[in-house]
Amino acid sequence: MGLHPITLLVSLLGAVAAAFTGLWTASLVRLRRRSRAAGEGGLGVPRPLEVLTGAVTMFFDTLGIGAFAPTTALIRFLRLAPDAWIPGTLNVGHSLASILESFIYTAIIPVDAATLILTVVAATVGAWLGAGVVARWPKRRVQLGMGFALLAAAGFMLLRQLELFPAGGDALGLDGWRLGLAVAGHLLLGALMTLGIGLFAPCMILLSFLGMSAKAIFPIMMTSCAFLMPIGGLQFIRQGSYAPRLSLALTLGGLPAVCLAAFVVKELPLYALRWMVLGVVTYAGAMLLRAGAKQEA
Repeated sequence: MGLHPITLLVSLLGAVAAAFTGLWTASLVRLRRRSRAAGEGGLGVPRPLEVLTGAVTMFFDTLGIGAFAPTTALIRFLRLAPDAWIPGTLNVGHSLASILESFIYTAIIPVDAATLILTVVAATVGAWLGAGVVARWPKRRVQLGMGFALLAAAGFMLLRQLELFPAGGDALGLDGWRLGLAVAGHLLLGALMTLGIGLFAPCMILLSFLGMSAKAIFPIMMTSCAFLMPIGGLQFIRQGSYAPRLSLALTLGGLPAVCLAAFVVKELPLYALRWMVLGVVTYAGAMLLRAGAKQEA
């Protein structure tokens, strides 16, 4: 008797996690050697504020708020990295914590194997193609792209907060045209993830509209991010278009935060917090557009 398709998918995710960790580690070692050879003292040790940023954002990501938009806002407010490096830093720094989320949610929530696998593959392909483009963008284009992406994310958050998106159904999977639309949507969402728009809110809206159970959507969201982020992240690593120390700090803070949220806290009253995040994300998006508009084309 063969392995269940979801078991195979999780095994493949484990291989992706191992490959990403190995390649990223090798890249960090090379960067450290080059930095020391240039007399710059290496990459430096992650600062507590940077680690705390990863912990806070991934804690609430595990509870369903999403991490990309809040992390982008915090990086800009705290001036932790240049704007041009934010997309790569998000994809690299949150990858391993997102993989851990996927392991947890696919183990405890049932979902149709075909729907899960096809949407994950589509999102991963979209991220690979999108990251290859965004990693080569100049600063102004990244600022404008992230600005529009954050405002779009804020729009999705507002729809969710006001409960204006479809209530969904009780389906654990999709077929026919609904499955085709879900796959096409995830291809686009994977590409947009490389700009920092985040996948959680638009994925929840899309799959709820198509009739899926809200609980069954969680492993799809988590596993899509778990695959597309390291795949897209490798593109940013290859281009050198990310902040290495900050990415490491986000990882160090994010991994224990995921365990804390999933196994200890499990649920929190998040309504008021979502309004605060919505305001912060909207402001950050507007400031990025303003900064991009001031740059020379």
